Formats: sequence, C-alpha cells, structure tokens
Amino acid sequence: RSSWLLLAPLLTPPVPVITAPPCSLCPEGAHRFQWIRNLVPEFGISSSHVKVLSSPAEFYELLKVQIKTAKQRVVMASLYLGTGLLEQELVDCLEETLEKSLQAKGSSNLRVSILLDYTRGSRGRKNSRTMLIPLLQRFPEQVRVSLFHTPNLRGLLRLLIPERFNETIGLQHIKVYLFDDNVILSGANLSDLYFTNRQDRYVLLQDSPEIADFFTELVDAIGDVSLQLQRDDTVQMMEGMVHPYQGDKMAYCEIANRRVMEVINSARTRQELLHAKTFHSSQEGSSLLSQQGAQASGGLKPEPDTWIYPLIQMKPFGIQIDEMVTETLLTEAERDARIYLTTGYFNLTQAYMDLILGTRAEYRILLASPEVNGFFGAKGVAGAIPAAYVYIEHQFYSEVCYLHQQERVQLQEYSRAGWTFHAKGLWLYLAGSDLPCLTLVGSPNFGYRSVHRDLEAQVAIVTENKALQQQLHQEQEQLYLCSGVVSSSTFEQPNRYVKLWVKLVTPLIKNFF
Repeated sequence: RSSWLLLAPLLTPPVPVITAPPCSLCPEGAHRFQWIRNLVPEFGISSSHVKVLSSPAEFYELLKVQIKTAKQRVVMASLYLGTGLLEQELVDCLEETLEKSLQAKGSSNLRVSILLDYTRGSRGRKNSRTMLIPLLQRFPEQVRVSLFHTPNLRGLLRLLIPERFNETIGLQHIKVYLFDDNVILSGANLSDLYFTNRQDRYVLLQDSPEIADFFTELVDAIGDVSLQLQRDDTVQMMEGMVHPYQGDKMAYCEIANRRVMEVINSARTRQELLHAKTFHSSQEGSSLLSQQGAQASGGLKPEPDTWIYPLIQMKPFGIQIDEMVTETLLTEAERDARIYLTTGYFNLTQAYMDLILGTRAEYRILLASPEVNGFFGAKGVAGAIPAAYVYIEHQFYSEVCYLHQQERVQLQEYSRAGWTFHAKGLWLYLAGSDLPCLTLVGSPNFGYRSVHRDLEAQVAIVTENKALQQQLHQEQEQLYLCSGVVSSSTFEQPNRYVKLWVKLVTPLIKNFF
C-alpha cells in the first residue's frame, strides 16, 4: 500500500483545457460529422474495404496471415509484446517474412517498425525487448524497435518508483497493426491473452494506402522521439534528439508535438487537395454515363460511402484532438439518439460524466464486472483495483439515480466465464435509426489515463452503407449480449464489498488507472 505514496508529487488531478472545434451539425445523414475534418485528415473509402472482426482468435490468425504476405512494410504499435509461445510464433512469422524478402531480391524492400512502451516492454528479465533482439541482430538494416518513455517519469520519481508502478505515470498505449496497405485498429495488445480469451474490438481497413501512410508516419514520428533498442539490449536516442527523461522536458515535448502535428497537418492538406481534385474531375465528367463508363474500365474508384477520421490524444505533448471530438459528439447528440459506450476500465473523466448526465441522448454504458476485469486476482495493491472500479461505478450509478436518469443512462456489466473484458469504443445511433452511422474504435478507455497521461489513437468511422452499419450493429449486440443491467441490488452482492481503505485511496489515485 505504501508504494502508492511514491506517487504523491503527481496526485493533483490535471485540469482539462478544452477548446471546442468550430462545428455545427448539418441535418443530413452521415455527413453531419464532416466538421471533424477541421481537425484531422478525412479519408473517404468504400465500405467494402472495412471488415469488423469479433474474436481474439480471428485477430491472431489475421496478424499471422498479414505478416506472412507483407511485401513493403510491417508497422506495429502496441503497449507491449508478450513472452509466450503465441507471441514467439508472431516473431517467427516476422523472421520468416524478412528472410524470404532477402532471398527473393538479395536486398529487401521490406521494413519492419515496432513501437512499444519502454517501461512495460522492459518489465522482468524476459520481456518485449529480449523477444525482439534476435530480429534486430539478424536484420539490422530492416528492423526498427522504438521504446517510448514518458517525459513525466524523470528525476527522483524515476529512481524511487518500482517496476510496474512506474507504468502509472504514462505509457505508449496506441494499438495499430499495419501490413502494406492494410490497417488493423484495435485496443488489443500483442499478448497471448488478447489472442485467446480477452475480449476486445478489431477493425480491418483493407487496401487503404492513404490511411496506411498516415499511421506509418504517425508511428515513425513517435518512434523518432523514443529510445531506440540496440542489438546488445541497450537503448539510445536518435542523434540530435532531446532525451525524454534526461533532457529538458519542455524542449522534448515541443519537439514531439511538432513531429506529430506535422504528420496530422500534412495528411490533412494532402486529403483536402485530393478532395478538391476529385470534386473538380467529377464536375467535368458530370454525365452519369461517362462516369459509369470510366468505372467499368477501371478509371474511377467507387464513390466513397465511408469516412475514416484518425483521432489522436497525447496530453503530455499538448495534443487533445480525441478528447475534443469525443466531447463534441457527446454534447451534440440529440434527444432520442442512442450512444452505446464501452470501456474495459470504467473511470470516466469528470467532463465525460458531466456530459453524459447533462445531455439528451440515451446511453448504454458497458463495463467489466469485477470477475472479468484484467486486474482480478492480481497480487498486492493491483488486486484492489477491481474494487476501486466498483467504487467508481457505484458512485456514478448513485449520481444517475439522484438525477432520476435511470431510464436514459443505463449501466451494463460484461460477464463471461473464463474471459476478461478489454473492449472500448462508442456506437452512435441517430434518432429514429436502428443502425449506427458512427463508431469510435482504438486504444482510449475514456478515462483519466487515456485523456491525461498516455499516448492514444482511435478512428471515427462514419458510414452511410447499410451493410457496414449492420456489421457494426452486430458487433455492438454481440458484446452487449454477454451483459446484465446494473441496479441498486448489484452493489449489495457480497463480491461488491469495497474496503474502507480502497474508498479513501481511490479519489487520490483514480487518475493513474
């Protein structure tokens, strides 16, 4: 318990500073969300390029297939890579693909870039680093392993906080798995649990070169301000780069902000030029017959019916795009709209809670029951974390009841024997619609860590296509089917007893988990 006292210098919760984007929701269809392109690039694609996966096994098999067939690039950003047999199989797939590419051409075009968190990836004697060093040793020209170290863990704090606890200060939490022009957005890490019995979400964007380029550039930018793993298991910064915890913190954060915002703004400019070009060319060939003829001969791509908006949140670098967009979506959702929001760790920021309780839409919030929380049964202080989440959930539920909002705001708990729950995201159903037209999918949990401490990325997928809307609806239904509605009797069960010390400590430490 005393370990938490080491966190005393950071116990004051940060104050969010939000500037709402210039937006007004247009009345017609999915295009009402085009205000998001004021902040980030907008990628228009065909819905046929989007596939929603449903199971950890499907996710794992897809990773292996995509690695084996990659020709130009493999880019993987995750919190960590596990050390078991399934993870070793992924590393073996990478090695096999790199070897084949060398044999085919003598010098390979294939580049592998892996971005992990430094503290989580260095935990224990056998860790993510030791798993990947053989690849670095064998393919030094083709493989890059970057380990992000938060600039907030430095000085005396870094010396005093023990392993595992140091991860509470801030992490690289983005999960993007990219192979040539195919991109998987998920909340899942590269670990055996996430390949077997830990429920998450996974969306594959196929044959989407502009989106793949964007996420490659984003991971490269974070990689450039991260520690580079060497073949002898040491780490070093790129030449001329400010060190994250030894160098000047403000200078480091400014450089990181500039690198990431360059990626976002240059992609936004490229996409705007592309939109303008496409618009003018379609105006010139205005006759429907000429457009159909061009499509038949492969001259034109099908008109996009789905739009992808990458939402980035990196509060340590002063980047709050995901937070701004999420808050605006919650604020602007009209009466009789329905929002399904799910998180593996229910610890909403005060701003998100206030918006849910103070706006007009209906909410169905899915969270982990204590038994399927990833920390359930953990040793030491970590074992009390599920109880802390129960306490936060109870407080929120009490507030819902106090405001007589039980009909409009409903909590549901995911429960599935032998499984844990890590799915996060949002589905938005417009008033009068049985299908969602927007979903958020990626790494953020809508909690304090996601907003204030970690590096996060997700995408807003907006679609007019009924078949894709149906896919997203089925994904939502499948998750919510394994849940029960929370009522006052839920908190009277013996397994919901929260010890006094947990109640006292939770308000102090809630912005660390």
